[in-house]
This record gives sequence, C-alpha cells and structure tokens, in this order.
Amino acid sequence: MTAANVAASVSFVFATALAATGARAQENLFAGKTIAINIGNTPGGSYDLYGRMVARFLGKHLPGNPNIVASNMPGAGTIKAANYIFSVAPRDGTAMGIVTETLALEQAVANPAVQYDAAKYNWVGRVASSNNIHFQWHTARVQSIEDAKKMETPVAAAGAGNLSEVIPNLLNKVIGTKFKVISGYPASAEGMLAMERGEVEGAAGSWAATKVGKPDWLREKKIRIILQDVPTRSPELPDVPALGELGDNAEDKALLGLYASGGAIGRAFILPPGTQPAALKALQEGFAAMVRDAEFLSEMQKAGLEVDPMPASALVAETAKTLATPQSVKDRVKAIFGR
Repeated sequence: MTAANVAASVSFVFATALAATGARAQENLFAGKTIAINIGNTPGGSYDLYGRMVARFLGKHLPGNPNIVASNMPGAGTIKAANYIFSVAPRDGTAMGIVTETLALEQAVANPAVQYDAAKYNWVGRVASSNNIHFQWHTARVQSIEDAKKMETPVAAAGAGNLSEVIPNLLNKVIGTKFKVISGYPASAEGMLAMERGEVEGAAGSWAATKVGKPDWLREKKIRIILQDVPTRSPELPDVPALGELGDNAEDKALLGLYASGGAIGRAFILPPGTQPAALKALQEGFAAMVRDAEFLSEMQKAGLEVDPMPASALVAETAKTLATPQSVKDRVKAIFGR
C-alpha cells in the first residue's frame, strides 16, 4: 500500500469515527436532562392546558428522551415569563415558554412591561390557533356589545399584556363601550371565579379552555359570549360578533383588526435567543413529529383541545408582520393606552 493510500485510509477511518461520534452525541443530546416549559399563566386556562399536554408527549420525540416538566410563571399577562425566557433562561434547549399570542404586538405598541425583542426569539412551533372570548354572567344587565355601549359593566382583567384587559379598554376608546376594567386577577381562571362569585359581571378566556373547563356554563347558559377576538366569526360561534367586524371606519377597523390577528400565533412555544443550533433543530423536529403522533392527537381530542399546527418559519413571518405595524397605528395605540 502506498503512502497516499495509507493516508486516505486513515482519513476515511477518522471521518467515519467522527461521524459516528457526532451521531451518538445527537442521539444523546437531551439524555439525562430535564426540559422546563414555563407557562405564562396560572393553572386552568388554555396556555396551561396546552403547555401540560406538550410536556406529556414531546419528550418521546426528542433525542435522549428527556423528562419535561411544566410549571406556571404568571405575571403581567404572561410577559413576566416572556422576559424570563428572553433574558434569563438557559440557551441549551432546556427552557421553553408558552406566552401571550400578542407577544410581538405588545412590543410594537410599546407596552412598558416588555423587556424583550420578539424578533430574536427562536420558535419551536404552534399546537393550535386561538380564539379568545369575552362573556357576561347570565344575571348581568349587559348581554351584548351594544348593551355595553349603553351601560357600564365591571369585567375581570389579568394584566396589561392580556387580552382580557387590552380589548375592553380598546373598545371603550374606539367604539364607545363602557366596560369597567377590574385589573389584578392573575389569569382567566381567577377572573371566571370572580364573575361566578359576583365580584364582576364579565370575564374573558379562550374558547378552548372554556369548552373544556366550564361545559356546564355553556350547557346551562350561565354565560353569554358577547365577543370573539378573531378577524371573522368562528364556525363554532356563528352568532357571536368578531373583533374584526367592529369599527365605524377604515382606521378603526385597521386598529381592531391588528388585535384580532393574534390568534394566528395562538398556543405556540418559544426558546431563548441564541439557543444552541443542535438543540433548536432537535426541538423543532421533535415538535413537528409530536403534532402528528396518533396518541397525542387522540389525547387532545379526548380533552376537547384543537390541533392546528404551524411551523417555526411561519411563526417568524407572523412576528415580523406584526412588528412592521405602521407607525400611524402604533401612535394611535400609544394615545389610547397612554404609553
């Protein structure tokens, strides 16, 4: 064997060994590790439901089959968790978050609680789009948006980044409703309880969580759904006005339409900026496999939860679109909310 052949053989063996080592490292990427899913809301709402379901099933689709633990980190309408993921969480793929669908919008309109750049998050994927709804207790005088233009009604709200607070305040300024926003409730579950106790007359939450958590309210007509925060009416709620329908002129419709667009982000999962590329790739691929998993889909159906996936690339595009909101619209939002 010539010296050249020996060198070629050594190079081949070395390359093969290196490839095998890399493959083993990838296979064991998360072996022995625990991945934390930080849920920006308290237990009981749709963020919590989706976060915990993903925690149950994602691990088996990841290299090394890590343990995944879901924990709640409520505050500022989930922005507390968003700030944590952006600035504090480890960058090795062991920390994920599920936070407000208006993540980019809150930045675009200068919410003072925001300490992140939404364009720099790494997206894992979306399990489902979302439909936030507003409802009134059956004994309340206000039973429609038109009623709310005529009479004051107190409604529970969960912080400046949460639609339960943003939308009523926005509607008060744009179409003249008289919602009295009672802020300070940690999340939708506490707002619903306050409504049931008679502390307020209305509250808000996701349609998915309401169907799962409060079927008796729907069956017994204890609540009247008066608005859904989507561009057009959901087929499941054909008689409930959509936020995108409201507004008396093009400017108002554009403003309300911006807030109706958050459902496209829905229940999606983020990773910190600078997450290690191998971990990011594994999590995105594992997530994509999970949302096709027959067992996962069966459990979601049993729980009454929708599955409507969206890949990371599309979530990046949606974020960029929101961040490019025209300055005129941003200025009007700032004027409305005093930011």
